[in-house]
Amino acid sequence: MTDGARKLLEEIQAELAPRDADNRLVPLITTGKAARAVFAAIATEEWRITGSDWRSFHALAARADEPQARTFFGMLAPGEQQAQAMLHALVVAAGPDPGTELPRAGCQAYPAYLAWLALNGESSAAVAGIFANFATFGRYCGAVAAGMREHYGFDDAACAFFDYFAADVPEIEQQAIRAIQAGLDSGRLDRTEARLYARLFQSYELMFWNTLADEFAG
Repeated sequence: MTDGARKLLEEIQAELAPRDADNRLVPLITTGKAARAVFAAIATEEWRITGSDWRSFHALAARADEPQARTFFGMLAPGEQQAQAMLHALVVAAGPDPGTELPRAGCQAYPAYLAWLALNGESSAAVAGIFANFATFGRYCGAVAAGMREHYGFDDAACAFFDYFAADVPEIEQQAIRAIQAGLDSGRLDRTEARLYARLFQSYELMFWNTLADEFAG
């Protein structure tokens, strides 16, 4: 049975929901009000993020002492590598090669926290904290891809990174539920810690978008 894991995730996501609308960049993109240069900035920041997160997910998998959590993190790592490859088309369409500008601290806070969690976090609570924000990130990406096509004339290849993260992946959700339930069953998952991880991930996620909103509002 996985009812406990589903209930915990629903509770955490309900607690996070009031802040989901605090993302100030996505509405600018969906209405065409963000400067086009924002997409070059996103590409360069995400290039760094995907490389860092790929390593962090491998480290989380290696540290996990519970097989279900190990499997979850192992499933996420290849996705970061695929996503990074998809950024090439956006770089070509939107702007400079990754690494040609300095990273923004507000954009790199999220991967820095994930790297910290890879060293310090309890595995099943980390699964809950990470996965609780996935659906919202997917909605952001879907809205960005739609805005890119409608207002900025980007083709499917340039939008592929966002399309990728906007897609539902039931296998990831199912594995997250199994990992969280295993943590609950073993008593290793601290609900307070899971909520803390989720809130911090949401805050760092919003920091990414809003750092760029402040810089590229049209």
